[in-house]
Amino acid sequence: MTTKTTSTFLAMIAAGGLMLAASQAAAHAKLVSANPAPDATVAAPKAISLKFSEKLEANFSSFEIAKASGGAVPVKIKVAKGGMVIDGALAAPLAPGAYKVSWRVVTADAHRINGAYSFTVR
Repeated sequence: MTTKTTSTFLAMIAAGGLMLAASQAAAHAKLVSANPAPDATVAAPKAISLKFSEKLEANFSSFEIAKASGGAVPVKIKVAKGGMVIDGALAAPLAPGAYKVSWRVVTADAHRINGAYSFTVR
């Protein structure tokens, strides 16, 4: 191989490696499913469950529930099922009305992600 060919070949390998690293770094955990589901109207749930696309760090991942009118709802949180699900046991049944679930998670690769959704209890 000539010097020019070798340089071009090495540059192509380096560029490919950078693109692969960038695509892996851009992959963040996503909320795959929730119970109750976003925007759902449901009977009073006994628990809230959030499933994510990646394994979570249990000590740094949680969620809160708040009434739309204000005020936090007591919930006992635990990361379960292989570290991809956060379950929350409610201290008391939810009264009819709108609620917001706000979640914050840290994945095994140290990415911090947060989000929120709402549901209504009939």
